[in-house]
Amino acid sequence: MSKDKYFIIDFDSTFTQVEALDELGEITLQDDENKDQILTEIKNITNSAMDGNSSFTVGLSRRLSLLRANQKHLNPLIARLKNRVSNSISRNKQFFEEFADNIYIVSSGFKEFITPIVTEYGIKEENIYANTFTYDEQGNIIGFDEANVLCLDKGKIKLLENLALEGDVYVLGDGYTDYEIKEAGLANKFYAFTENISRDNVVAKAEHIAPSLDEFLYQNKLPMAISYPKNRISVLLLENIHPKAVELFKQEGYQVEIMAGALNEDELCERIKNVSILGIRSKTHVTKRVLEHANKLMCVGAFCIGTNQIDLAACTDAGVAVFNAPYSNTRSVVELAIGQIIMLNRNITEKSIKMHRGEWDKSAQGSFEVRDKKLGIVGYGNIGSQLSVLAEAMGMEVYYYDIVEKLQLGNARKCTSLKQLLEIADIVSLHVDGRPYNQNMFGADEFAAMKDGAIFLNLSRGHIVDIPALEAAIKSGKVKGAAVDVFPEEPATNNEEFLSELRGLPNVILTPHIGGSTSEAQENIANFVPNRIMDYINSGNTYQSVNFPNIQLPELNNAHRLIHLHANVPGVLASINNVLASNHVNILGQYLKTNEQIGYVITDIDKAYDKELINELKSIAATIKFRILY
Repeated sequence: MSKDKYFIIDFDSTFTQVEALDELGEITLQDDENKDQILTEIKNITNSAMDGNSSFTVGLSRRLSLLRANQKHLNPLIARLKNRVSNSISRNKQFFEEFADNIYIVSSGFKEFITPIVTEYGIKEENIYANTFTYDEQGNIIGFDEANVLCLDKGKIKLLENLALEGDVYVLGDGYTDYEIKEAGLANKFYAFTENISRDNVVAKAEHIAPSLDEFLYQNKLPMAISYPKNRISVLLLENIHPKAVELFKQEGYQVEIMAGALNEDELCERIKNVSILGIRSKTHVTKRVLEHANKLMCVGAFCIGTNQIDLAACTDAGVAVFNAPYSNTRSVVELAIGQIIMLNRNITEKSIKMHRGEWDKSAQGSFEVRDKKLGIVGYGNIGSQLSVLAEAMGMEVYYYDIVEKLQLGNARKCTSLKQLLEIADIVSLHVDGRPYNQNMFGADEFAAMKDGAIFLNLSRGHIVDIPALEAAIKSGKVKGAAVDVFPEEPATNNEEFLSELRGLPNVILTPHIGGSTSEAQENIANFVPNRIMDYINSGNTYQSVNFPNIQLPELNNAHRLIHLHANVPGVLASINNVLASNHVNILGQYLKTNEQIGYVITDIDKAYDKELINELKSIAATIKFRILY
């Protein structure tokens, strides 16, 4: 970079996430009974001046008088501010060190707390321009140096006029006083910095917006700590995904859009354009056609256990990683199953209906304990096995059947066939996955094989059970009671009517696909899935991806990480290494894992390399996607 470019950076709410004088008030007024009222007044004065609606000089004097600060309060303030450096500023320390001669901190704040913070980032003390405090004999802060132009209205303009920088000047800040530098013709570009606060009247006037320092560096082709500005990563979350997921994605700096309901294929094809991350639950289907409209999609997050609503093979072919939450709502589903088993054995639903009609039917007829009953679990995965443990703790005999060999927990007994289990069990509970070959796995023959008067539960997938066959079994008395949480056809939103042959049948509990819908489960899922996705985007880590080969990577230090996704055909790794060797690139570490569809190669290399290398790697035959991480 030539030496004729200068970067003017604000301090409060730009270099740090907060206004320093507001933080000083938190310290000086902590024992004042009117603290909240005074702090509100200080913040209002700050915002009014920053929005350009009042005199800065008058406001500064008023704020200092309200603060009642002493020199002894400055060290605690500095300690606070060091922990509140803006995220994108903090991770781009290299930029500040590399261009220290050309970076100026210009602030209406005070050098006493600005200098100790910004100099840790390599910024030169002589390039820091700010006000200074004045004190009385007891060290009380009584004012500021009135000879400093930065204490005046339009003080930053006066300072830049005095500096008379010869070259291109770029201003980065969040306040009106920062915009005024450009307005006065003293800067080539002003970037409204909105990572911490967005002031409407400043953003409206700004020709350029910087949601982070990364975006500013990216636009101006300056060195960055990350490969791509996080504010350019867009997230679309459907189906009322828990707010915790929204919070996590926003904290990461992503742009997040949320929608309450599901989208059909046509609607999703329209909305998926420019989306980087798609979050869904069980109603939205990600099809091959949807993926053909997804020009920027990197990840799909299934905020649930199952992924049968996602075309995993098509996602893999498109280089889109899929993550789900295989364990996060297990406990919630199991608790619902236990509750329903008890309710059905006690015939509680019928008793409750009669009570609501005013009928008092106090009778033990048809009401049984679950102790000593035989529970048959079909599918002994995460949910089935935990149900086994809880049921056994309640005194039930547990039997299970699974097509995959599973180690039984406690005293559970394995059945060699589904028929064997059905002949034994007093209660049958389905916990199988939603793969196509499981469609209608439980029909008339299976109900016929059950004990007369058995209880039946399906909390797994709707298409697994032949609903007319279940209806017939209930009406004939073969099945004494049933609980169904999932259905072959489910309303897309809460406004649609639920239609089913099971409505109105005796001793049948119908729930609207809420097995995992507890606050705890949804928050667990909302923590788990975003963290897997962000780890993949930030480090290339595919651990617990549903469709990609799983790689857990060591932390990336002082290197560039090349991520190459390709069709699983012979010779690709050799081609990658030939390209690296021909470009004299030193490999620091390399990791390869494949599945039947794709190969996933991570190569960590020295930072110095010819950028033509990237084009050569992208051009390797069978390449699906390629990206670089710093």
